[in-house]
Amino acid sequence: MEKKKLTIKEIGLPRLLLMLGAGIVLLMLSFPDSRSGENTAGDGTDSAPAVSGGENGAAWPDDESATDAAGALEQRLEELLKKVSGIGDVQVMITLKSSAETVVLKDSPYTSEITDESDSEGGHRTVTQIEQGEETILANDNDPYVIKRIEPEVQGVVVIAEGAGDLRIISEIVEAVEVLFEVPAHKVKVMKMGN
Repeated sequence: MEKKKLTIKEIGLPRLLLMLGAGIVLLMLSFPDSRSGENTAGDGTDSAPAVSGGENGAAWPDDESATDAAGALEQRLEELLKKVSGIGDVQVMITLKSSAETVVLKDSPYTSEITDESDSEGGHRTVTQIEQGEETILANDNDPYVIKRIEPEVQGVVVIAEGAGDLRIISEIVEAVEVLFEVPAHKVKVMKMGN
């Protein structure tokens, strides 16, 4: 069995980029304290929040349900709008497209072995063996290492306000919702509160 040296052309650009990416990830993982400037004391806590659920997915649903997230957003918006002159008492309902998701770091180990075989009768054969997998990278406390959190997207907002009889107040409420939640004006409904 004779081993042959590989050239860059034989390896191919996609494989070369994959190996380069894996090397960069391994290099980054070898310096865990450099990712979090706060956690150098070694107190056992990690800056990444824990997530639950999902076995192999890159994005895991958060413990917080869409209903809880919408409720928290509604309460914050109500408190904010009540402070504006002329709006008065306010009730808000927000619908979300989905719940929050947390994206965890994944490692995709890739190994390739190419064997070039020749026999005494002049026969020649090349054997290529490729193995690829996917593993979740764990933080210090065996929770997945969190890359980012994807906040839920607001689908629509209904605001019922005492001062909604005034067009200026309606306009201010719609503009505030557009700015806060990046929701187009046609997905915001403002109505006057009855007795």
